[in-house]
Amino acid sequence: AFYTSRIVRSKANQVSVLPYAYFNYDRAFIRLDTLGIKTWQLGYGHLEIVGRYSQDGFDADTASLSGLKNRQTSIPLGIGTMQVTPAGAFFLNAFHDVNKSGGDLLEAIYVARLEASWLTLYPMLGAEFRSKDYVRYYYGVSPQEAANSQYAAYQPSGAFNSLIGLVADARLTDEYYVNFYLRRRWLANSIHASPIVNQKFQDTGYIALSYRFK
Repeated sequence: AFYTSRIVRSKANQVSVLPYAYFNYDRAFIRLDTLGIKTWQLGYGHLEIVGRYSQDGFDADTASLSGLKNRQTSIPLGIGTMQVTPAGAFFLNAFHDVNKSGGDLLEAIYVARLEASWLTLYPMLGAEFRSKDYVRYYYGVSPQEAANSQYAAYQPSGAFNSLIGLVADARLTDEYYVNFYLRRRWLANSIHASPIVNQKFQDTGYIALSYRFK
């Protein structure tokens, strides 16, 4: 079960039932919402071709959003790397949305590991950059939309967002685990100052029952 708090006015928080997977198979991999193929060796990892499952689109199907256009969910594709070092894991990704926004998304995340007998915790700290085109498509208000809606025109710049999170991996048996994840993203001023946004942060999370293959 995946949870996402919605930051756009009048849009309800979203709970979805989706497959959970985290695995490598030869050079292919899936890491929750990110999938890809490992290419050349690079430091403690590989240069990777990556794609991401996104849920950032929304329909302007409420009275509060009347006059706005629907925002289509992005399709982020790009390159990245996971560097598993003695000091922890570093995730670096650069995506381009090949769908309507045509914008870019860059992210850098550090993940530590704290292990007990039956519980492993992965605290994380990171930041992301969303380009001007990306932010304007989802949270801007065009002059035409301003004329048709209750909102003033708004053309934001790019956004740097900080984030913090925690993953918990609890062993039930040798094969079955419960996985829990919670992340908070603090939104840059160019996003939360949008007239159609009513939050300064966004929470996401999941809880899953998983089977571990060996």
